[in-house]
Formats: sequence, structure tokens, C-alpha cells
Amino acid sequence: FQSKRKATDTEEEDDQSEKKYRKCEKAGCSATYPVCFASASERCAKNGYTSRWYHLSCGEHFCNECFDHYYRSHKDGYETFASWKKVWTSNGKSEPSLKAFMADQQLPFWVQCTKPDCRKWRQLTKEIQLTPSLAATYRCGMKFNNIKCEGLDQCSQPEDLRVAEVTDSWWHSMLILPPLFKESPASPFLTAYYPDCVGMSPSGSPSNMSELRADHCRAVQPQSKSVVPGLCPYFQPFYQPNECGKALCVRPDMMELDELYEFPEFSRDPTMYLALRNLILASWHKNCKELLTSQKCAMHIIVRGLVRVRCVQEMDRVLHFMIRKGLINTGVLAVKQPLNIIIIGAGASGLAAARQLHNFGTQLVVLEARERIGGRVWDDTSLGVTVGRGAQIVNGCVNNPIALMCEQMGIKMHKLGERCDLFQEGGQVTDPAIDKRMEFHFNAILDVVSEWRKDKTQNQDTPLRGEKVQEVKKNFLQESGIQFTELEEKVLQFHLSNLEYACGSTLDQVSARSWDHNEFFAQFSGDHTLLTKGYSALLHKLAEGLDIRTKCPVQAIDYSGDVVKVTSSNGSQWKAQKVLVTVPLTLLQRNLIQFNPPLPERKLKAIHSLGAGIIEKIALQFPYRFWDKKIQGADYFGHIPPGTDKRGMFSVFYDLDPQGKQAVLMSVITGEAVPAVRDMEDKEVVDECMKVLRELFKEQEVPEPLHFFVTHWSKDMWSQMSYSFVKTGGSGEAYDILAEDVQGKVFFAGEATNRHFPQTVTGAYLSGVREASKMAAM
Repeated sequence: FQSKRKATDTEEEDDQSEKKYRKCEKAGCSATYPVCFASASERCAKNGYTSRWYHLSCGEHFCNECFDHYYRSHKDGYETFASWKKVWTSNGKSEPSLKAFMADQQLPFWVQCTKPDCRKWRQLTKEIQLTPSLAATYRCGMKFNNIKCEGLDQCSQPEDLRVAEVTDSWWHSMLILPPLFKESPASPFLTAYYPDCVGMSPSGSPSNMSELRADHCRAVQPQSKSVVPGLCPYFQPFYQPNECGKALCVRPDMMELDELYEFPEFSRDPTMYLALRNLILASWHKNCKELLTSQKCAMHIIVRGLVRVRCVQEMDRVLHFMIRKGLINTGVLAVKQPLNIIIIGAGASGLAAARQLHNFGTQLVVLEARERIGGRVWDDTSLGVTVGRGAQIVNGCVNNPIALMCEQMGIKMHKLGERCDLFQEGGQVTDPAIDKRMEFHFNAILDVVSEWRKDKTQNQDTPLRGEKVQEVKKNFLQESGIQFTELEEKVLQFHLSNLEYACGSTLDQVSARSWDHNEFFAQFSGDHTLLTKGYSALLHKLAEGLDIRTKCPVQAIDYSGDVVKVTSSNGSQWKAQKVLVTVPLTLLQRNLIQFNPPLPERKLKAIHSLGAGIIEKIALQFPYRFWDKKIQGADYFGHIPPGTDKRGMFSVFYDLDPQGKQAVLMSVITGEAVPAVRDMEDKEVVDECMKVLRELFKEQEVPEPLHFFVTHWSKDMWSQMSYSFVKTGGSGEAYDILAEDVQGKVFFAGEATNRHFPQTVTGAYLSGVREASKMAAM
């Protein structure tokens, strides 16, 4: 050290006139002659000599004199640093170092010229604060404080050479501190987190953040309502601390697995990625009615220094990834915009994929066998209100894309209440305590089944009913000495019929090992709602502007060559690079479409290991609401079956206009009752239903229905089912295998390809978005 010092002293004596430099000591820094950006101290080294350079990035350094100006307690800048440090410590988790202060408070802002043929980056002077509106309108040479700009075209001035370096991959690795955004659109969503853990600056956060001390931050209760005032309550893109198990929710402080695969360069320090991803998700949920673009996001990236240039560049990639995942720019948005794709089936999954691909600018045609679109979504308005012959209920609205589309279209959903009085034949209301007790026993039986299956292989599977439920129940009654009364036994049958409704099948077909396979994944939380206008309104909006050919049943798919050939039953032929098959499971099971070459054995096995469940519906319009007095405003009521043979016959009745004047009841036919009504005339089914209603409302006159309809999904040529379930000996993995593409040419979507959310319109919709992303990415 001494010899070095002496050598330097000698040099200074030898040549006083030569300007001395010290290089940045950071290994790999490209700055040959650093310049101090701070200019805080009167003795600032500017572009001259200093005893030490402090490195923030390859283009940004401050000198030792400016360091002392803030760091030494006797210097003028110390108070400024100390007060900043206090705010940072009370809000943040990271160390409030002087380097962090310089990055957060002293670096100049950079802004991009908005002129399309310029787009050069310019450094603002230190006193100018960057705002979203300035970022959205900035032009080269823009003067502030009403000073007019004269002279040369400012856009012709060369761009700072340091900007070009920022685009190089190595530049990011030489960054000392991660970027922390100020006033990010994500901040109102994430008040329960340390801001610097989710990519935001502790100094640029709302004042109420300072009230969140470290101990409180962890103990904050999960919030059932959105934390953002005025936001749709079903929009909850981020988990709150200690919350878990919500579908389509992300941890704002962690990268997910697919994100790490896509952006491995952020695995060591994910802060920049999290800051961008959280900003994108928050911006989309604040306004889901317009397409979210890079430009709209970039104006909200408020961070000092050259790192802003890098963040704006990365924004494109992150935004595109979020679109591919179907988390943003989805729903019923129409985007005016060439891959060539054929989609078979215009149900929820086919239309979701078509809308998404259309938004990506893809050429496509949708081929639909029926005269109408919608598939198993089919709304009937003949009874004066909309009745879904197929789906009509949304199970869990938080983050549900159905709720998103309702928000985009201004459609109100009717929240279903929880009250469901159970009526016995004879008209008595069942004591809620009995219902509660039997629901407990019913769930306890299923818990024992869950325990039993833990060490069982697929080969050891048994049917849920008969072998398993009956066995568990019998053992329980023997061991406990409890005897169920006749009424309790009937209430238990009611709960079993609900389980058959959920599975769409008699329980002797359903796997005891995998009947609830999807419950191992986070499901949609929040309200269950009735779409009073039906699902069709959403699907027709998705279909707007798409090339859909109805009455066009597909007979064959030949993917043996470079292009895929699709032939319809009338002989018409289409060619495409890729084809998406979204037909119901039954049509695949019955080989209604000939594949050449045949589908792989693995896929065929999966197709046949799933069951095609069926439920039927009946809807009745009455001259007046005879049930009002007894039901007292509930959305539905239950029917206790008189015996096991009648278990699935009209177990629940839904009031389809609970707040209104219309008198329409809808009920379901499930389990063993489905084959029983299959060959009955509609009038016979109605007569059976009326017998039940007259038993339930024995104390009063029940009028004849004015109009009615009965569904026949089991005979519907193009569905022959309602929704899928796992058959005995099968597993939830079959859903994943069904979702696999074949040779990157033939893709599959539909509720039976969605392991997480089968049996639902939401699951079908998301499977379509998933496949659109896969096809667009390949």
C-alpha cells in the first residue's frame, strides 16, 4: 500500500498539469472514466479524481466527496440522508444504505421520446421529477416551466452512448441494486407486504405503509374483499400474506415455476421481474375493458437511473408472457389486428381459444356441428326468464374469468344465498340441526374414504358407492352404536344425491380414489352466483368478428403430412398448420372423428378412463309464485327423497327470478333418476315433478305450470353428456394426458382436458386460453 502511495505522490509531483483519474474498482465495470452524477458536495470530483468511486451501474457512479456529503454527520447532506433512512426503515425490509439512497433519491430520471420515428432516451435534469403523464407525452428537447424550445430538431441529437450498453445482457448483472418502483399501480393491492419485497420503493409508498411494522406485516389477516376501493370484488390477483389456495392468484413476492423457466436470469434476484409483473397485473385489473399495452405500462415505471431503460425493454417480454398465460388481455375484448388454425367446436373452450388467437392476429376458422354456438351452454328464454339448459351457475367468482367478462360487459351476477331449507314429502320443513348433523356424518364418511385412499394404487381403486361409502357407513354405525332415524337416513340420501349432481354420475361408476382429484389444486373462492342473463351473452361476445361455420360436423382429421387436413361430413375440406379439437369427451370415446394416424395409445387410454356424466334439467313456469311464503326469499330449496330409488329425482329446486316477479322453478335430475326419465315423454316427467311439488307444498294449492321444458342431453347427438368424471380405476392424470398435443399439430381443449377445473364452463374457457397460448408459442 505504501509503495503504491509513494508512486502516486511522485507522479503528482512530476506532472501537476495532467488530470488524474481513478478507475471504478468494480470488476467488469466498463466505465473507463467515471463521472459523478450526484454533484452534491462543493468538492465533487465531477469527471476528475476521487479516492474512491461508488458503482451503481456501468454508467452511474458517485464520488467519495459526495458520499461523505451525505454520510458524515457533520456534513450538510447528513440530515437529508437520515430522514430518508427513517422512512425506509419503517416501511422496508432491505438495508437503507447510502447506495440505496442515491439510487432512490439522487439518480436522474431517464425518459423516452414518444415520437414514433425517434424513441431515443434522454436524461432529465436532477430537479425534474418523472410522472406517468410526462412519460406518456415526452418529446426530445421538451422545455419545462414555460420555456420555449427553439433551434435545431432536438430528435436529431445523438442518444447518450450509455443507453446502448443497457440493452446488453451483461449490463443487468453489473447492477448493484434492484430497481424499486415508486407509485406503482400495484401498491394499493399490496399494502400488507414490505414494498421492497414486491418491487416497490419503501420511500415512494402511501403514507399508511409506515404504520405496517414488521410484526404486523406478517400477522395481517387475509382479506376477503379487494383491498382496492372501487375495484370489482372478484378481482384479487395477489395473495395476501398467509393466504393460500385461490385459483389464478399469484404470490407478489415470489416467482412461480413457469416464470422461472421463462425468465431464468431473474432467479437470483427476482425484484425487477416482480416489479414488472405486479405492475402489469394491477394495471389490468384496474381497467380490464381496454387492451393493456407496453406503452400503457411503461409510463407507470417510475424508477431513477438507467435501469428504467432496461425495465421498459423487459416490459415487452413480461407482458407477452402474461398474455400467453391468459392472465391479461383476455375475456371478451375485441382487438383489431399469420398462423393458420382450425378450431373444431364453438363451445366455451373453442370460442375462448378463437378469441385469444384472433387477438394475437392469427388466421382461423371455427367449425361447429350444431346450428348454434355454445355447445353445452344453451340458454332458453321461452319461460320469460333466461334458463340455462346447460350451465348457468358460476362456482366461486374471485379471479374467475367469467366474472372478468361480466365486469367487461357490465353484466350483474346474482349472488346465491346459502340458505337451503329441506322439505319432506308431506310438506314439513326439516329441522336444520338434523341437516347439519347428517352433513357432518356425510363429510366424515368422505374423510374416511380420503384416509383409505392414501396408500392405494390405481389397481386397488373401488367405486365410491357400494364398495366404499356403504362400507364406511356400515363400519361407523357398528363401531359407534349410533342408529340413524328414518328421517336422518333420508337426509343422508339427499347429500349423496348432491354428490351425484357434482359428479354427473351414479356413485357406482365414480372412482373412490380420484373422485375429487381437482380439490388438490387451488379452486375458485368467493361467491357462487347465478348468471341471470345466462352464459350465452358472454359466449356470443367472444364469438363477435370470428369466422364460425355452423352445421359443419367434422368427420376426419388427417395430420400425417406437413399440413393438417380437416374433412366435414358434407365433404368440405380445410387445411391448416394446426387444429384444435374441443369436442365433448363422448364424441372422442365413440370415434365420431377419424384421426389419421390414429391417436396415441396413451391418449386413447386416458379418453376411456374418464366417464361422461349426465344430468338433466326441468324448468316450469307458473301463473304465480306459490312458494314465496314458505321459501322466504331463498334462492333454492331441497327435496328430501322418500327413498333411495327416488334419490336423484328433483333434489333441489332453484328460483330463477328470486328478486323479481317471474314464477319459474328449475330442478335437476341426477344419478339413477337419469336413465329412469330417459325414455319418458316430457309431459310424464313434468307430472312426476308436479307430484313432488304438491307433496312439498301440501298445505296449499299448487297450480299447473303454464309452460315447461325438459332437457335431453343424453340424446343430444353432439354432446351425449353434461360433464366428465374419473371412472373407477382411472386418475386425474387422464385430464393432463387428454390436454397433450399430438406432434405439435393436433391440440385438445374442453372441460375434460382441465385437471384443475373440470366440469365447469370456467375450466373449458381456461383450457381454450391455455391451448391458444401453446399454439401461438410453438
